[in-house]
Amino acid sequence: MRWGNLTTFTVVVLAILLVFGFYISPLVTSVKQGLDLQGGTHVVMEAVDTPDAQVNEDAMQRVMKVMERRVNELGLTEPIIQRQGERRIIIELPGVKDPEGAISLIGKTALLEFKNEAGTTVLTGKDLKDAKAQITQGSRNDVAIEFTDEGGKLFADLTAKNVGKHIAITLDNQVLTNPVVQEAIPSGKAVITGQRTIEEAQNLAILLRSGALPVKMNIIETRTVGPTLGQDSKDKSKVAFMISIAAIVVFMILFYRLAGVVANITLMLYVLLLLVALKMLNATLTLPGIAGIILSMGMAVDANVLIFERFKEEYRGGKTLRAAMDAGFNRALLTIVDSNVTTLLAAAILFFLGSGPIKGFAITLGLGILLSMFTAITVTKYLLKSLMNANLFKSGKTFGA
Repeated sequence: MRWGNLTTFTVVVLAILLVFGFYISPLVTSVKQGLDLQGGTHVVMEAVDTPDAQVNEDAMQRVMKVMERRVNELGLTEPIIQRQGERRIIIELPGVKDPEGAISLIGKTALLEFKNEAGTTVLTGKDLKDAKAQITQGSRNDVAIEFTDEGGKLFADLTAKNVGKHIAITLDNQVLTNPVVQEAIPSGKAVITGQRTIEEAQNLAILLRSGALPVKMNIIETRTVGPTLGQDSKDKSKVAFMISIAAIVVFMILFYRLAGVVANITLMLYVLLLLVALKMLNATLTLPGIAGIILSMGMAVDANVLIFERFKEEYRGGKTLRAAMDAGFNRALLTIVDSNVTTLLAAAILFFLGSGPIKGFAITLGLGILLSMFTAITVTKYLLKSLMNANLFKSGKTFGA
């Protein structure tokens, strides 16, 4: 018996088991969940004609762009923004606990105007280049704004002609502030004061940055939705998942004995690596994403089955255990690569042409394929060779042959 190989095998296996035991639960709970798993807010908006702006295709496309910017400002992952007919837009916000607050941000027309004392509008939101919330001296919650080149010139002219007079800054005809011009401001930069909290300043900055909607949008439906699956369905899915895993473990051990045990341990490493990758990519897990994980797990098991069946053929042909295992890996490698590459190409096409949950499915499937190939071809082979080189088990039956 070669104790060095047996020690290496034991240390690697124990390391995988310990890391899996300590980190699997925190990793599972830390991966973000999509609307179908955690619920959120569902909003339907409809464009209406006004004397100043008629609804047409160009206006709706601009509304979609503005909505995408506003939703992205909320920092959500995998929100759904889609057209419904000619005038409606459906927005679904995963994990939003304050639907009224979210709607106040995405639904506002947000027409920003700078008016002189005569009430004449001199600048609007289109002249604005940027807006940021900031805490200034005295713990004031301000919004720093910067105009475009053209807007900066208009603002400089406005302040120069109105020194000692008021300039009203309004948002949707509501006066935000009405400061007195102390001096001309030629830099194209100014500050809006009067926000009570930093959150209020941040929300105002988001509205200013996202720009005005080209047409009036009415909110015709708002509802908070629970997980599409429902808690009961989620619980049943977990049970089904655990039963499937248990079936795989038993199947591999019954048919491939020690090789099956090694494959099961490698499968645990594969699940850990996949969850770490999803966490590092800040991915959002949806029901299609879970389907991608389960599918890639099946492919990971399939790769091991291909290797072990080739191994059994070679061993029954008269080769030694180590020679049969090497031949099994070499013969199965091309088949595994071929089948995985074609699936990987399909995942890539889904990612680039799909959207929302379809992309989530493509990401988990693609990552799963790459990691399953790595664990099956390298880790499984390394552990089995270490075990065989230890000369502890010399019969092919021990490895299911």
